[in-house]
Amino acid sequence: MTMEEEEEKLLSSIAASEPPQNGEAAARTTDSDSASDDDAAAAAAAQGASSAGLEYQVSEEQKAARERQERAMQQLLMKRRASALAVPTNDNAVRTRLRRLGQPMTLFGEREMERRDRLRSILAKLDSAQLETLMKAHDEDEASAAGAQGPDDSDFDQEIQYPFFTEATRPRALRDARVHIAQYSLPRAALRLQRARRKEEDPDEDMDAEINWALEQASNLKLDCSEIGDDRPLSGCSFSQDGKLLATCALSPVAKLWSMPQVTKVATLKGHTERLTDVAFSPVQNHLLATASADRTARLWNSEGGHLMTFGGHLDRLARIAFHPSGKYLGTTSFDKTWRLWDVETGEELLLQEGHSRSVYAIDFHPDGSLVATAGLDALARVWDLRSGRSILTLEGHVKKVLALSFSPNGYYLATGGEDNTCRIWDLRKKKSIYIIPAHSNLISQVKFEPQEGYFLVTGSYDMTAKIWSARDFKPVKTLSGHESKVTSLDVSGDGHHIATVSHDRTIKLWSSGSNEKDQEMDVD
Repeated sequence: MTMEEEEEKLLSSIAASEPPQNGEAAARTTDSDSASDDDAAAAAAAQGASSAGLEYQVSEEQKAARERQERAMQQLLMKRRASALAVPTNDNAVRTRLRRLGQPMTLFGEREMERRDRLRSILAKLDSAQLETLMKAHDEDEASAAGAQGPDDSDFDQEIQYPFFTEATRPRALRDARVHIAQYSLPRAALRLQRARRKEEDPDEDMDAEINWALEQASNLKLDCSEIGDDRPLSGCSFSQDGKLLATCALSPVAKLWSMPQVTKVATLKGHTERLTDVAFSPVQNHLLATASADRTARLWNSEGGHLMTFGGHLDRLARIAFHPSGKYLGTTSFDKTWRLWDVETGEELLLQEGHSRSVYAIDFHPDGSLVATAGLDALARVWDLRSGRSILTLEGHVKKVLALSFSPNGYYLATGGEDNTCRIWDLRKKKSIYIIPAHSNLISQVKFEPQEGYFLVTGSYDMTAKIWSARDFKPVKTLSGHESKVTSLDVSGDGHHIATVSHDRTIKLWSSGSNEKDQEMDVD
């Protein structure tokens, strides 16, 4: 509603609430031609009596109507005055004026526009003398600051404004890593684009048939196995590259390895001193995996349970962890508001990256290896170019914490899920959100694209379910129900035929489409 519409509404309410004046009712005459002379004489006598100074008693309803009229008029004048006030758009200037007025510079969860509107409403309540004093003091402060700086200094500062960055602790190692990532990612991107063009131009390629087959397989997923994973609630899981092993972690210092598809425990990983927050297998080596913990460290293990390396440096507990597609680098996020990149071979910290205003929670690497996406409790997701170190894209749209994200194998879709119960699909080519999926009735803890072609997306939630969505139109395909508590993590096997989910009910559930094929073979026999 615009300011003009609000004024018209207030004026109409004022007119409706305006009481009749003394003698007005007696002074009114009808337009009827049949009005009698007696009525006219009586009206004239009443009008003469009122003009002679007779006073009439005002009823309570008339008093209340006058009070409502006065309040509405005050609100109208206040809004007109507030709209006429010049409020700065610079957030630092808004904070300065609030401090000068003795008001809090910011309130919990307050955004820049809300802070500006609060300043506007406070200024509208001041009288003209107070407002003039405030504006004069502000102009004096600006003049003194400009005089102290000087014209040459201001021009110089404008010329050398650089984007914010964190200086590398090992510049040479970071430079070599950036060169390696560029040499690794460019050929992979070229192959991906070439493959996409071939699929589009080849008349024998039926994309719709492929997608329909993949979605049919996903819709046939059934609960194949359920196993108690730990004495404590489970917090993470990850398939190995070949799908023969599954790693799980819980709110305890111990991670476990399970053979698939029987879900039989084969190894135990002990070494952390606090609860584990995530686990991830290397995308190129089936016997290598990493864990993240609340003890502020990440550790590298082999599939026999041997500890290989410790990555230490974060100042607060870790959240999620992910391997670079090359397998040479490891990304970690932390509640210290940073994410870091590590060299898996040497254990060196290559990059300490700030940029989020609150804790960084989720991380995922682009399938080409050129980009990395991070999401945090500041309701933002950021896309970083690993070859240059720049933040190339900020994804704003979620209204609460962003807790999960996943790149699609097609290279241009990114899925994010968060505490607002929605999953957003972002198109990196258009740099905006193209789908908003009201996916669950509680927060979304994990999102994963099918790793081969990205034909479907899986989301896990604290509403005790996991759901499968078509990547063609993002319609629901299947709901995986069976857990008795919050689903904290999930993973999709490399061939897309198995989905593992873990929950606070301490169980690992394996959803498989292979059992359906076995049943069909038995029926044929």
